[in-house]
Amino acid sequence: MSETGTRLNELLAEAGLTAVDAGTVGQFTDYISLILRWNARTNLTAIRGEDGILSKHIVESIALARLLPIQIGTLLDFGSGAGLPGIPIALCRPEIAVTLAESQGKKAAFLREAMRVLGLSIRVHGGRAETLTERFGCVAMRAVDQMAEAVTVATSLVRPGGWLALMTTDGELDRLKAAAGTGFAWEIPAVLPGGEKRLTALGRRTG
Repeated sequence: MSETGTRLNELLAEAGLTAVDAGTVGQFTDYISLILRWNARTNLTAIRGEDGILSKHIVESIALARLLPIQIGTLLDFGSGAGLPGIPIALCRPEIAVTLAESQGKKAAFLREAMRVLGLSIRVHGGRAETLTERFGCVAMRAVDQMAEAVTVATSLVRPGGWLALMTTDGELDRLKAAAGTGFAWEIPAVLPGGEKRLTALGRRTG
């Protein structure tokens, strides 16, 4: 196992999460290497170092993947950026058909290259998420610009009985729930590893 893979499983253990199997670790290693190479010329993520990407982005996204209800069959990563959390979800939950929506051309190009390198059959929607016509079993959102406004848009992309997964902070959660409106029943938020009062809130569409 590579040093990157070993470090990933160390961080998962520190967070109380089970290790990733050797095959998937290899895919995560390739994914992180690709992020680092592209980040040198494209602003995929503000965190530049490998350990920061692992601890802040990858472990957090793996934690979400393992929190998602088992009945989810389709998922939209709204404003995917560097593929977070959508790519880790696809790697950890291959039974979920993931769509990555990213309107910025360079980031969408990165996502397509990541699909090629990782051998994943994930759809990349190189445009604004609201132009999609289908509805999804889950819409996941993490570090999206103007997130409250984006949540309002995202709600229309969740099918009846589907889920909205918000990765945010304790201080922002109430504002985002209000933006989602009254048509969601929210579970107790789950604290994400890494501190900074980060959490995931899962809301099921009831209306």
